[in-house]
Amino acid sequence: MPDRAISRRLFFRQMMASIAFTKVHAETPSAENKGILVLEAREGALRLVPDPAKETPIWGFNGAVPGPALRFKKGEEVKVRLVNKLEQPLTLSWHGVRIINSMDGVGGLTQKPVPPGDSFDYRFTPPDSGLYWYHSHVLPFVSEQLGRGLYGAMIVEEPQPPQADRELLVVLADWALDEDAKVEAGFNGAASAMGAGRIGSLVTVNSEPVPVTETLAPRARLRLRIVSAVNARVMFISFDGVRPWILSVDGQPCDDAFEPVRRTIPVGPGARFDMLFDLPETAGAEAKLILRGENEADRPLVIFKTEGEARDSLPPIASLPRNPLLPAAIKLQASRKIDIVIEGGAKPGETSKDSPPASDKAPPYWSLNGVAQMGFASNPLFSVKRGTPVTLGFINRTAYVQQMHVHGHHMRLLHDLDDGWEPYWRDCVLVPEGRTKHVAFIADNPGKWVIESLMLERAATGLATWFEVT
Repeated sequence: MPDRAISRRLFFRQMMASIAFTKVHAETPSAENKGILVLEAREGALRLVPDPAKETPIWGFNGAVPGPALRFKKGEEVKVRLVNKLEQPLTLSWHGVRIINSMDGVGGLTQKPVPPGDSFDYRFTPPDSGLYWYHSHVLPFVSEQLGRGLYGAMIVEEPQPPQADRELLVVLADWALDEDAKVEAGFNGAASAMGAGRIGSLVTVNSEPVPVTETLAPRARLRLRIVSAVNARVMFISFDGVRPWILSVDGQPCDDAFEPVRRTIPVGPGARFDMLFDLPETAGAEAKLILRGENEADRPLVIFKTEGEARDSLPPIASLPRNPLLPAAIKLQASRKIDIVIEGGAKPGETSKDSPPASDKAPPYWSLNGVAQMGFASNPLFSVKRGTPVTLGFINRTAYVQQMHVHGHHMRLLHDLDDGWEPYWRDCVLVPEGRTKHVAFIADNPGKWVIESLMLERAATGLATWFEVT
């Protein structure tokens, strides 16, 4: 199929047709709001468990989970009004966007939280194309707010998107429900905050219980965009029947598109992956996106089926253009080196249902560099001048894997045994239990920036700090 110009409206309509089996939907600015897109945080209901069970009460942006899929062109200004119709203070944090600091949406650090009944306008221009997501960020409520559904995806289009027959946006979540199909309470409780975290048994794709099915023509090329909106679960996701090529990670293009080892990707909370692959060449075939179980059976997330006449073969999958706004190199020898020691939590087994921690244990349950504190300290962990190379060492002395996230910047994951780095950018990094991982970035974005765990109940009970770029 020859390349052709596609209008934004036609492109968006085609994208929405490709995800018609989900509840992801778009929101457009209204004239009465002067071009501002309104996201209203309010209560709603969601059918997660089949009849005769009741619908699940949720909190959603515009009453939906995920919230509206926001889509912008590179260079287009984002104008969003958050309206809070819930009983907790809220913000909108634009996860992964190298944003101006005043719009980062961290309650108590970059802005005052939006109280119930009030509103706040966010206006910024994303500097990069990519896949991002948005959610409320107010400690200590962040775990509950995401666990009840306050999140959505945002896409900033490339000037020339890669050729694909369809685009699928997959927002992954897991739900902890009680016998009445209600979201279980107990957020930030010791039993989950000190251990593996809040991991729900019901896994969904765009709030549809898995597996969901998508049917395309044989040899169709699919662009798959994955966002993990879970509270704590680390997912190992495999591809069966197709060869996926990773185009970007955490919103930034890889140095070169690559096929993951064993066609499997580790997806921590908050991570995003953007990929292309071609479906099998014969009708009646199946391919699967599979969640590899840990102490549980594997389960398919999405089943891709082929039907009808095969489309003509497409050229080989190519890499996305590199982002010229990110540095080609980082001078590690000249970097400011900061170690962050992660301690606390429980030992394995202490947070099981059979042996929960003592009821009188009070937070904070975790510490960073020996400091156990709820919320954000009055002083930064460190301060650097704009343009300074920074190397962070995440030293995990706990019994649990950690997903550590840095706001406002993208990082290189350094090799464990030499001075090289992985050929992609990250805004979060998995640090295995008892291990150390190093990342490097250039602190080129002025302001106050959070470093935190993306296991959300840990962030709410001690694993959150900040640094300053002056």
